[in-house]
Amino acid sequence: MRVLYFAWVRERIGRDEDRLDPPPAVTTVAGLLDWMGRDDPVRAGAFADRTRLRAAADGRFVPLDAPIAGVSEIAIFPPVTGG
Repeated sequence: MRVLYFAWVRERIGRDEDRLDPPPAVTTVAGLLDWMGRDDPVRAGAFADRTRLRAAADGRFVPLDAPIAGVSEIAIFPPVTGG
C-alpha cells in the first residue's frame, strides 16, 4: 500500500510517501494511522489530533473510519478550504 502525505503532514513526517504492508488486523484508515504511529513517535505526533486530518483512498475522500481492504493508495492531509 502506498501512503502519501501532503502539506504540514508531509513536513512533520519528513517525506512524501511510504510503502507499507499493514497486517490483516488493520482494517480502517484510523487503524492504519494507529499502526503506523505505534513504533514511530514522529508519525504518532503527526497523527495525534485526528480532527486535523483528512484522508483519501484511491483518490476518493473517505472518513477515517473507512475500510482499507483492497485499497492501493491512502493520502493523508489537513482539511482543505477553498477560496
